Amino acid sequence: MRNRAPLALTVGDPSGIGPEIAIDAWRRRKEFALPAFYLLADPDLIESRAGSSSLQIALVAPEEAEARFSDALPLVPLAARLIDKCGIPDRANAAGIIESIDRAVEDTLSGRAGAVVTCPIAKKPLYDAGFRFPGHTEYLAHLAERHGHAAAMPVMMLAGPDLRAVPVTIHIALAEVPKALTTELIVRTAAITANDLRGRFGIAKPRLAISGLNPHAGEGGAMGREDLDIILPAVLALQRQGIDAFGPLPADTMFHPRARATYDAALCMYHDQALIPAKALAFDETVNVTLGLPFIRTSPDHGTAFDIAGKGVARCGSLVAALKLARQLADNEVTTA
Repeated sequence: MRNRAPLALTVGDPSGIGPEIAIDAWRRRKEFALPAFYLLADPDLIESRAGSSSLQIALVAPEEAEARFSDALPLVPLAARLIDKCGIPDRANAAGIIESIDRAVEDTLSGRAGAVVTCPIAKKPLYDAGFRFPGHTEYLAHLAERHGHAAAMPVMMLAGPDLRAVPVTIHIALAEVPKALTTELIVRTAAITANDLRGRFGIAKPRLAISGLNPHAGEGGAMGREDLDIILPAVLALQRQGIDAFGPLPADTMFHPRARATYDAALCMYHDQALIPAKALAFDETVNVTLGLPFIRTSPDHGTAFDIAGKGVARCGSLVAALKLARQLADNEVTTA
């Protein structure tokens, strides 16, 4: 049975491009054949941003999302007001940003929404207001646990039309990567990736290409031992678990078309090793997907873009892709449950 619950879209940082790409995606809903979603935001902010682009927009309750999506934007009004200052992040918006995330997760876990789709946030305004989580993803894992689910290890995937890439280590300095990289971490990341590829992406037997860390995957130890001592044991452990994993592979030969045809996802050892090819291949169509959570979460693959907020030049392509992928994953999860 297809899950008809609408998607819950968070507003993100209102000083960035989140509100305008959300409005633009809804405005172009027929052009993109978008699934129904509702926005969690301050209605005054949304009406103001729509008015600045000469768009007349009707707002309705989320319960009317399926019936009214063609002619009105479903919206959940936040208790916290949002300050409308394009390009100028403000700690006063932290309460509304966090409330939007909290309520989207609660709705999804309760079945009122099919998935969480998040517009971009910036960490500093949240930190300034006392937010104590490293980032968006870690907070989502905390919310899942707060709602009674087992502690989860969230995994980032960049999913585009031609490549799914997963960084094993993420937002740490390059010099710290060899210290953070362990066989256990690679195995856990790969196992979560394989599980979600089966249960949500509908791939019965996922194939995982595992990159090396060093140039030429270490060239037999001549350019570093990590590929032999850390990554190869992880590949062998995954194979013993019945996961179709292979590597370590030289990263410079993993992303051409013939190579991509041999796997369903690439596991890379650090942030840029995964994100550079993903964004180079399809910047406007790539989606940030969080794996390993008890709910589906997708997001555009870009940030708040404070420098262009309110200027009418932000493109909604990645958000459109995030909404479509969230709907697909939600439908797959119901179908395969």
